[in-house]
This record gives sequence, structure tokens and C-alpha cells, in this order.
Amino acid sequence: MSTSATGTRVLSSWDEEDFAKADGVKLTRSAIAYRYEGDIEGEAVQEYVMFYRADDTNTFVGMEQVTGRIGGRSGSFVLQHTGELTGETATVTWHVVKGSGTGELAGLTGSGGFTATHEEGGNASYRLEYSFE
Repeated sequence: MSTSATGTRVLSSWDEEDFAKADGVKLTRSAIAYRYEGDIEGEAVQEYVMFYRADDTNTFVGMEQVTGRIGGRSGSFVLQHTGELTGETATVTWHVVKGSGTGELAGLTGSGGFTATHEEGGNASYRLEYSFE
């Protein structure tokens, strides 16, 4: 049986650098830090690789390590992200990487995501449906 976790991801920092450019498109890498509030409490660091099209929309993938508490248990786990930015809205899906849970979060599985807009300044309401193996 899965449990639903919801709350807010609060942006702490975002550092993005181009590493390839050609004919109006580019690849960037981003080092990002978040604070989680709500059903997940803790800190997170993540890396994105992003592909920007000439129209400034982008597609990105990334990994995020969350350290904190979920469902009364503490430890860390890794989320694998896939996302798209179109216009002012980024839509992200994620899943817990198998075997990434540590401490009391060992065996954590799950999936979910979030939608963020530029107006929210990098903050977003998240959802994670999770269980333990």
C-alpha cells in the first residue's frame, strides 16, 4: 500500500553553466539546492543537464539526493527527474532510484513530481506516492 506525501520544495540556490552551443541551441548543467517542507522535511542537492531549443523551451534530466524525514523515518534517498519547460511552466516527473534509500528510508520506492512556474521563483508543490519494499 502506498502513501502520498505532499508539500513545498523551496529553492535555496541555482547555478547554471553552458557547456555546449550550436546554431541557437545549447546544453547546460545546473547545480541546485532545495529545502523540503511538508510531508518530506529536509535538504536536497541536485544536478540537471538541460537542452535549450532556439525558442527557449527545454528538456532536462537530473538526479537529486534528499536527506531528511518522510513518514516519520529519517535517512536519504535519490530521485531521478525528467522534465520539460514550455513557456512559463516546468513539468517534472520523478521516481525514487531503486536501492538509494539509507537509514530508516532503506527500501523506499515511489514516484511523483511537480509543476513549477517562473512566478513561483523556483518553488513548487510536490507529490510523491511512496512505499517500502
